[in-house]
Amino acid sequence: MRFMVMVKANKDSEAGVLPSQKALADMGEFNEELVKAGVMLAGEGLQASSKGARVRFSQGKKTVIDGPFAETKDLVAGFWIWRTKSKQEAIEWLKRAPFEDAEVEIRQIFEAEDFGAEFTPELREQEERHRKEIAREK
Repeated sequence: MRFMVMVKANKDSEAGVLPSQKALADMGEFNEELVKAGVMLAGEGLQASSKGARVRFSQGKKTVIDGPFAETKDLVAGFWIWRTKSKQEAIEWLKRAPFEDAEVEIRQIFEAEDFGAEFTPELREQEERHRKEIAREK
């Protein structure tokens, strides 16, 4: 099972305040544990929403909305992609993360089999081609 683990933004992350050297070192150690255990597939911090944009799609119209965005509690400051055997295992890993004041959300990522018959063999083949192309670019 794969999970996206989303670290929620706060006033500091939205103000562009960077983590301390100790916080970076602690997170580096935690990430190393995740990698060694074969759990971490990806992980990144995100710039403040003031450097971002949203695109709203409505009735054929596309509207670009530049950041910053108002509701900090609804924003993501960073993420991981983890592979674990269960949601409970992901939760147990997350409990070991070196956070002090943070809220982190775990969401399972859809797998091909989750889509049933609607995800035809042709669509599955296309998805697999995309994954191989992405892996080749790394």
